Amino acid sequence: MKILVQKFGGSSLTTEECRMRAITHMERALDEGYALVVVVSAMGRKGDPYATDTLLQLIRNNGNRLPSRETDLLMHTGEIISATVMCSMLNARGIKSTILTGGQANIVTTDEFTNAQIESIDPGRILKELEAGYVVIVPGFQGRTADWEITTLGRGGSDTTATALGVALRAERVDIFTDVNGIMTADPRIVEEAQPLSTVTYTEICNMAHLGAKVIHPRAVEIAMQANVPIRVRSTFSDDPGTLVTTMLEIDKMGYTVHDRLVMGIAHVPNITQIKVANKDGTYDTQLQVFKAMAHHNISVDFINVNPLGVAYTVHDEMSEKAARILNDMGYEPQILPHCAKVSVIGAGIAGVPGVMAQIVEALTQEDIQILQSADSHTTIWVLVHETDMVRAVRALHKQFKLHIGHM
Repeated sequence: MKILVQKFGGSSLTTEECRMRAITHMERALDEGYALVVVVSAMGRKGDPYATDTLLQLIRNNGNRLPSRETDLLMHTGEIISATVMCSMLNARGIKSTILTGGQANIVTTDEFTNAQIESIDPGRILKELEAGYVVIVPGFQGRTADWEITTLGRGGSDTTATALGVALRAERVDIFTDVNGIMTADPRIVEEAQPLSTVTYTEICNMAHLGAKVIHPRAVEIAMQANVPIRVRSTFSDDPGTLVTTMLEIDKMGYTVHDRLVMGIAHVPNITQIKVANKDGTYDTQLQVFKAMAHHNISVDFINVNPLGVAYTVHDEMSEKAARILNDMGYEPQILPHCAKVSVIGAGIAGVPGVMAQIVEALTQEDIQILQSADSHTTIWVLVHETDMVRAVRALHKQFKLHIGHM
């Protein structure tokens, strides 16, 4: 039995027309001989009747005092509504389908309500239904504890459900259907010339997702990567195959020239504040004291540079005042620069290649864009710029690395 997991996001399920497009993809998979597991998100986005954010707003407007356990009871219902609607539509078309909630599908999680982590999946019941000829619909974003308490999986939870099921079922592939036609070289709302990518590595898309791209959640990619389950990111509203996410070895086997692709994309994250803290006279433990204080107050830090004179790092803009207050109380005089943006150049081909940073500096200098801070890893180079320069920086780097020309 060859198994395919298909996941449909909320924007793919909002209207009857959208849902029929989703069913077309399901029917095609069945015609190709797949046993099919379908993971669904809540229908629509904020403002739509059954979207998760809409359900949460209902509580905010009615006391706003719902405990986290009970919040999960509310939040998991949006996906169940989607599942029942899709089940009815499939059955009406003569396609046998059944629903297994996260708990019924034996997705066992930690007991951290509203942000649980998957601990195990026993696929036995799903396999039994597949063998009986059913399409199995699993509401995404949810599971259960060992004590059968309902939990939800936090941001990107439906993507995570899909890839985790793909691994547990040893699926041939996980198809993530969304409202964009695969993974692009940059945000097409910023770069009109952004190109679709036919293939990317797990590492590249993880970096893209962590660094601002919102096509798929990085936690979902990391789960698939552990078992080498391919992911295809596709549009519900197109028959285009989209972007295949897999290993470099598999991409090589397919004959794609990824090694010739120095950079695969440009990502960006706005609303960042840079903080610089100088050492106090005669002390050399600034980084220890600063980062312990940030951790103690649950402030996430990023873009860290440590040097003999002090430290520089970034936080989200909404945390900048709190961070500054903590540092002042500790006797430091931090330099605070709000409204910055992190722009990232990403590509598996970067590793070990000289001159990449020179090209980045050249592109930004030509646009009179100041680099406030930089850092790099094996496959990524980050630069911090003023947020007012972010769009020009993304466009300049996209052009510098010739990403507008198109990719395999």
